[in-house]
Amino acid sequence: MAQQVKYDRREQLEQIQSGLLPGETIIAVYDAVGIGTGFIGLTDRRVILQDRSFVGKRLALTSIPYKKVTAVSIVSNKSWAGNFFSSGNIAVHVGAHTYEIEVRGVEKTQHIHNVILHYAVSS
Repeated sequence: MAQQVKYDRREQLEQIQSGLLPGETIIAVYDAVGIGTGFIGLTDRRVILQDRSFVGKRLALTSIPYKKVTAVSIVSNKSWAGNFFSSGNIAVHVGAHTYEIEVRGVEKTQHIHNVILHYAVSS
């Protein structure tokens, strides 16, 4: 039985679905908040980021294969001894570049971190 895809907005899910590679499976698509990133998509092969920060109302859809991820971080204002991850920020490190994404909800932050970490160490 296939696992149900987690997502916030149907149109973002459909955008990811339209660009899947043969045999690729979507795990989750979460809406991002703040300037720049529109959403983060997770498949069994890559991280997909929609970046809305380009001049002239242009946007980029960036795919990052898990084997290129050098680290994934949860960015938090609290220590781990307090509430578990008070912030909804994830940083994906790809070589010298870092993509930071803010999502709504601690559970989503943890899910994104765990999925990226799982596939990055497995690839």
